Amino acid sequence: MIDAALLEKYNVPVPRYTSYPTVPIWKDGIAVREWEEIFGKDYKGGKGISLYIHLPFCESMCTYCGCNKKITTNHSVEEEYIKALLEEWRLYRELMDEKPVIRELHLGGGTPTFFSPENLEKLLSHILGDSIVPADHEFSFEGHPNNTTREHLQQLYDLGFRRVSFGIQDNDPEVQRVINRIQPVEQVEYVTKTARSIGYKSVNYDLIYGLPLQTVKSISSTALQIIALKPDRIAYYSYAHVPWTSRGQRLFDEHDLPSASEKMQLYQMGRKIFLEHGYYDIGMDHFSLPTDDLYKAAIAGVLHRNFMGYTTHPGDILLGLGVSAISSTKSAFAQNAKTIHNYYNDVNRSQLPIEKGYFLTEEDKQFGAYILDISCRGKTTVREVDMEIVRTYCEDEIKKLEADGLVIWKGRELTVTAKGRNFTRNICSAFDLYIQRTKANKEKRIFSNAI
Repeated sequence: MIDAALLEKYNVPVPRYTSYPTVPIWKDGIAVREWEEIFGKDYKGGKGISLYIHLPFCESMCTYCGCNKKITTNHSVEEEYIKALLEEWRLYRELMDEKPVIRELHLGGGTPTFFSPENLEKLLSHILGDSIVPADHEFSFEGHPNNTTREHLQQLYDLGFRRVSFGIQDNDPEVQRVINRIQPVEQVEYVTKTARSIGYKSVNYDLIYGLPLQTVKSISSTALQIIALKPDRIAYYSYAHVPWTSRGQRLFDEHDLPSASEKMQLYQMGRKIFLEHGYYDIGMDHFSLPTDDLYKAAIAGVLHRNFMGYTTHPGDILLGLGVSAISSTKSAFAQNAKTIHNYYNDVNRSQLPIEKGYFLTEEDKQFGAYILDISCRGKTTVREVDMEIVRTYCEDEIKKLEADGLVIWKGRELTVTAKGRNFTRNICSAFDLYIQRTKANKEKRIFSNAI
C-alpha cells in the first residue's frame, strides 16, 4: 500500500499531460490558415497518422461525465453528423499530398455505438477507402455495454478493429443509480464474451473511483467482479468533480462524494486488487496484463502518450475529426468548435472548424519531450543547454520529490522510483514551466486533483 501521508501531500490539481502545453494554456481564435500551413508542412515526410473521430451523441446523461456530448434519442442526427465529418476529412485531405497511412484509429464520444452499424460502416469505409492501412495498425472504439450489439462488434471487426473499451465505471446498483448509468454486470459479461468470440484481441474496461456513494467495500466488489472477466487493460480514473464546467455534476449531492482520505482508500484498494491479480501498473491510471500490447510497449520503452491516452503507436500527427476534437502535429495543437452548431457552421462553409490552439516554441517542444519521457518511460535526461532553466524553475520541486523517495535526481538524469510511479502526474508537473513559472496556477481550479 502507498503511504497515506504522501497521497494526501500530492493530491493537488495537476494536468493529465495528454499534451504540453496543456489545453488551458492554448489560445482562442488561432489563425486557421496558419494551422493549415503547419499541418501540411508537418504531414510531409511523416510516418503516418493517428486518427481520432469524436461521436458526441448519447441517449441519456451520465451525470459524472465531463466529456463533450449531446443528449438525444433522435437517431436521425447520425446522417447529418456523418456528412459533416466527411466534409471535414475532405478539407484535411486537400492538405495531404498523398494518401495518408492510418496507423491508429479511435472512435470516442459521447457514445460511438449510438450510431448504427450501417452508419459506422458508411463513415469508416469512406475514410479507409481513401487511405492506406498497414498490417500493424491499431483500431479501437469506446462501447457502452448497454447498446453495443453483436452487429456493432462484427461490423467494426470487419473494418479492422481489434480493441474495444467498455465504460463500466462501477457495478454497484446504488452508485449506478446516482450517476444514471444502469448496466447489470451480466450485460458487461455478455458484450465481453461476444467481442472475444468475434476475435477482438484486447477488451478493456474503464473504471472510476471517487464517485458518489462509493465505498471501499463497493469498489472492492466491482474490482473483483471485473477481474473475473479478465479485461486486457483497465483504466482506473479518478473522478474529476468539476461542476463549474460539467453541468450534469451539479445534480450530485456533494455530501455523497467520498472525502479526500476516503477517495485515497478507494484508489489504494482498487490498485491493490489489480496488482494481486497479475496486472502491471503502466502509470497514469492504466493497468494491463503482461500479454497485452500496452505492457509490451512499456517494457520495450516505446510507449507513447497523446490525447487518446497511452498508445503503442508513436507518431507526430494526430488528426481529430468532429465537434471538440483535438489535433496535434510536432509543431502545433488545434481544437475544433465545442458546439454542434458552430461545428456545422464552419464545416458547411468548407472551413476547418478550429476554435482554439497553440503553436509550439522550441522550449515547449523540449520540455514536452521531458514530460513524455517521464510519463512513458519513467526517466528523462535533461540537455545541458536546458539545465539553467531547470535549475531556476524546476529543481526545487524535483528535490522535494527526491526527498520523498519519488525520483532519483543525479546530474542531468531523473529516474522515477517504484514508489514514484504512483505520482507520475506530479513528477511531470515539475517540468511544466507554465506551472513552475507561475505558481498562481496551482491556486486556480483549472485541473482535477492528482488522486
